[in-house]
Amino acid sequence: MSAFMANHGLSGNIMTQSIESIESFAALQLPAPLLTALADVGYETPSPIQAACIPILLAGRDLIGEAQTGTGKTAAFALPLLARLDLAKKVPQALVLTPTRELAIQVAEAFQKYAHHMPGFHVLPVYGGQSMVIQLRALSRGPHVIVGTPGRVMDHLERKSLNLNRLSTLVLDEADEMLRMGFIDDVEWILEHTPKERQTALFSATMPDPIRRIAQRYLREPEQVKIRSATTTVAAIKQRYWQVRGADKLEALTRMLEVEEEFEAALIFVRTKTATVDLAEKLEARGYEAAALNGDMTQGLREQVIERLKSGSLDIVVATDVAARGLDVPRISHVINYDVPYDTESYVHRIGRTGRAGRTGNAILFVAPREMRMLKAIERATRQPIEPIQLPTRGAVAERRVTQFKQQILDVLGEENLDFFYEVVRRMESEENVATRQIAAALAFLAQRERPLQPDGVDVPEYPAAPPRPERPAFAERTERGDRTERPAKAEWTERPPRAERPPREAREPRTFAADQVVRYRIEVGRNQGALPKEIVGAIANEGGIEGKLIGQINLFDDYSTVELPSLPPEVLDILKRTRVRQLPLKIRVAEVGEGDVRRPPAKPRWDKERVPARESPRKSPWETQTQERRPASAEFPSKPPYRSEKKPKPFGKPADKPPVKKRPY
Repeated sequence: MSAFMANHGLSGNIMTQSIESIESFAALQLPAPLLTALADVGYETPSPIQAACIPILLAGRDLIGEAQTGTGKTAAFALPLLARLDLAKKVPQALVLTPTRELAIQVAEAFQKYAHHMPGFHVLPVYGGQSMVIQLRALSRGPHVIVGTPGRVMDHLERKSLNLNRLSTLVLDEADEMLRMGFIDDVEWILEHTPKERQTALFSATMPDPIRRIAQRYLREPEQVKIRSATTTVAAIKQRYWQVRGADKLEALTRMLEVEEEFEAALIFVRTKTATVDLAEKLEARGYEAAALNGDMTQGLREQVIERLKSGSLDIVVATDVAARGLDVPRISHVINYDVPYDTESYVHRIGRTGRAGRTGNAILFVAPREMRMLKAIERATRQPIEPIQLPTRGAVAERRVTQFKQQILDVLGEENLDFFYEVVRRMESEENVATRQIAAALAFLAQRERPLQPDGVDVPEYPAAPPRPERPAFAERTERGDRTERPAKAEWTERPPRAERPPREAREPRTFAADQVVRYRIEVGRNQGALPKEIVGAIANEGGIEGKLIGQINLFDDYSTVELPSLPPEVLDILKRTRVRQLPLKIRVAEVGEGDVRRPPAKPRWDKERVPARESPRKSPWETQTQERRPASAEFPSKPPYRSEKKPKPFGKPADKPPVKKRPY
């Protein structure tokens, strides 16, 4: 092994040249089970980072690997770690720290794939968001490799459920990302709780000062491998940009998805978590299989989204930078930067999700005029020019849909048995006296109803840059009287031709309904789905063409709702059945008897006091009030006190003499 390292320039402390003389993994002296697994997955030639790092790690040396994402770093440390494992020992022998849950799962899957022909091997991913009981049970079985995030690894170390006394190798993957996410203190704490004689490998796309300090403190005379070819990640990626002007970004995005060649799956990047959900819902409303991926989702939902993307049931994922870190799905053919990244490194990480393992990829960047400086910075960082593209026209979208439709017909004609349908068409020709062309046109109309071949809307023109404005002729000198001389006439100025009259726009006739026939309908969204009355009204009014004043009472229940509407024709019902609220179709139908009846609680009794009738006579003077006779007690209220005071009026003058009060002696 030392001779091999000397021949390839690995005896020094820093290696900056990529190794191209290694033509196969067999030259790296890997065990036979690993070579068989690599052949199964189709790996033939190691990448530069793999050819440089595998011999160093096999020799037991510490390593610092600096290379961009997507260059094959996972195999660079996974293969030598597997080669040095002792499967007879059911204890953790290798620990890999990753910044995100998705990357931890991805690395664990890579270990499992490479160790396919190593019976008894066990790898365990540990991360936050997963049940602690499941992880504790798996740890008790003695995994050989632990792949986890710093926070959850710290939890297990504090619980004493993870024992690293027999640890032989520690790998820090995406160290710069862990620094950016604030995990660097947790990483140092974990490093201090591992054996001193361990082997340590550190991989990072960049090498900031805090990462260098960690390497100097915890690594022992590390070999440094630095892949300088900055364009290795983006060389196989076709980069283009569209300057946002004259049209809505969502409209531009959908048109580009329609006309893109070799489109299989797309990863769309936005800046905020809220934007992922908003954009995914809008794309899903337009007929795309789209889903959001962000840090606010539970781990189960995030894993479900990634699995759907891998299996092909999902075509578009809208994600943030952190959520998509470490995502490696071969189906991703396009990466679209819907929002411009904050820095050039984020852009490189984003587009690194496509064009991996020798495949070609496409990257599209949406740039506003004020963000053109960031575009220039990205070009300098990737050392490749980014070509501008024009917004596809409505005609181009229609042509693309027609081409796809014709191809579907040709595929059916070549693969399916259509004898039964031939007979159906023949009988229809003879019985209904219609031509085959008419039947085919009607069938084509029915087949494309969900996705019309001619998209709605109008084209929004691309506005080219304004030509330079001609210099205005200077005014002549003033005359003695102070008047200006006339401006010289321009020879190029011509009279503008009269503007042609614009043809009148065809007005869309509003739908009319019988307002006197009110029908109660049931829709399959309710409180449990988070539906709101305003969302239901908006969906029905916009999609069904029903005026808001015709939409009656809406009652929300747990799993469904009812709404009172005028009697709807079948074509409107068909539209509203597919209309979505909260990503769920309404599936509207006429409510059965009793559905939507709301039982209201009985009204509370009012205990109002009996009002005293207003006085009919004018208000009496104080003297008359004081001399008023006592009101006789009624039979119903014998103990009721009198309404007026029984005090007699005080006489005027000197008060009457009172008998003297006798004082008691003490």
